[in-house]
Amino acid sequence: MGLKSFIIPAVDIKDGKAVRLYKGDPNAVTVYGDNPVDVAKMWEEKGAKHLHVVDLDGAFEGKPKNYKIVQQIVEAVPIPVEFGGGLRSFDAVKTMFEIGVDRVVIGSLAYQNRREFVKIVEHFSGKVIVGIDAKDGRVAIKGWLEKTEFSPLEFAKQFDDMDIWGFLYTDVNRDGAMVGPNIEGTKILAQNLSHPVIASGGVGTVEDVKKLYQLKKYGVYGVVVGKALYEGKIKLEQLED
Repeated sequence: MGLKSFIIPAVDIKDGKAVRLYKGDPNAVTVYGDNPVDVAKMWEEKGAKHLHVVDLDGAFEGKPKNYKIVQQIVEAVPIPVEFGGGLRSFDAVKTMFEIGVDRVVIGSLAYQNRREFVKIVEHFSGKVIVGIDAKDGRVAIKGWLEKTEFSPLEFAKQFDDMDIWGFLYTDVNRDGAMVGPNIEGTKILAQNLSHPVIASGGVGTVEDVKKLYQLKKYGVYGVVVGKALYEGKIKLEQLED
């Protein structure tokens, strides 16, 4: 797997548009496309092997709001789509699988309702990614608005013996800022967990991607990239598969 396959383009949906937030701030929005479906198709055409779709409205409101757009994305691209944003119940997760997403990312529910989370994992074994959103060294939930007492590793360890797919680690303070990913934080998680880790947040250059790619041997599966792709700092079509 080359750098192109290692990169997972992000398609974040807010108010029906493809956007990026700056450091998780719902008021710091940049719109990159009026039609998220077209954006998803563009990344697939440029060589993406996998897409990361987030319902930002859902993340902030606590339940997915953009079902139809996500379904249209799934139907429009032949590559796997992982989805996150507002998945706080078994029924919400079930609906997303019914419309064709490949994997789901769950963060807040894993912290708030262990019983419901376990039910989801048991029913959709190997299809759940635990979202670890870190802010100032602590896991944040509810659209990054509320910090918990757990470090990312402490939080992740609670789920590492379950039949999940793996973990998505986002450093929220770096997200959308293109200041470089949290290499050390990603490495610590990957070295100490038995499941794969996807990195996210802060990637601004191909060099950033290469640094994370070197962590593959520890269990880093890939990296979600948003702003650097949208701003043309990283050109997916120019990378090797």
